[in-house]
Amino acid sequence: MVNRVLPATVRPHRPSPVLICRKCLKRADNGRAIKRTLKAELKALNKTRGEKRPRVVMTGCFGICPKHAVTTTSGATLARGEFLLLADEKQAAAAAAQLTAREP
Repeated sequence: MVNRVLPATVRPHRPSPVLICRKCLKRADNGRAIKRTLKAELKALNKTRGEKRPRVVMTGCFGICPKHAVTTTSGATLARGEFLLLADEKQAAAAAAQLTAREP
C-alpha cells in the first residue's frame, strides 16, 4: 500500500509579491530610486487598506528588456498577462495601484 501525501495549500498573510527585474534595475540610471519609490508607494497604499505591503522581490530577466525602463509585475498583473515598464519614479504611484489590484 502506497501512502500518498498531498501537498498542503497555504494562504499568505501578505498580498502576492511584486517582482522586479534585477538586470533592468542595474541598467537603468535611476533604478535605485525607482525601487525605493515603488516600495514606499506600496507601503502607503496598503497602509490605507489596512494590510501588509507586498514583498518586493528581485528576479532574473523577464526577457522583455526595455531600453530605459524597469520591468515589474505581480501575481495580479501576471494573471492578466501584463508587465509594467517603469521609466522613472513618478510612475510608481500608478504602478503600485495596478500591481496590487485585485481580480474582479
